[in-house]
Amino acid sequence: MDFMPEPRSLDHLLAQVTRLHHERARTQIGALGLHRGQPPLIITLSEGDGRTHTELAEHLHVTPATVTKMVQRMESAGFVQRQPDSDDQRISRVYLTQTGREVSKQLSALFNTLDIETFAGFAPEERTRLHQLLLRVRDNLLRTATSPDQDQQ
Repeated sequence: MDFMPEPRSLDHLLAQVTRLHHERARTQIGALGLHRGQPPLIITLSEGDGRTHTELAEHLHVTPATVTKMVQRMESAGFVQRQPDSDDQRISRVYLTQTGREVSKQLSALFNTLDIETFAGFAPEERTRLHQLLLRVRDNLLRTATSPDQDQQ
């Protein structure tokens, strides 16, 4: 592991932690053949298969164009498939393939392991308090945001 200098501020520490967590998750997700932004789509479909592009975009807080591009890429990789809606042929619904369902299970295990690694040695009450504090940080940032990030892929 590379040497990390002592952070000069809480903001710097938060940036370090976020970057390290992101890198660890990206490496693990990449090993499953997924790209950034795709795990939320797989998780969403595992919770409710057969959603439309519009429903996925709303649930994931991204544009429909982003969902279309993501679904096309994931369909090519064999994780999802599109099928016409039985009532309205203009609408397509997105379903996990068998490969997508297997990757969904692997994602669940991966995120569980990442959680264990990240919070090793934390008492339950420390985890609860950290959760509360991070929610406050998030809420502060949401309040000051001028335009939310709508294009996550």
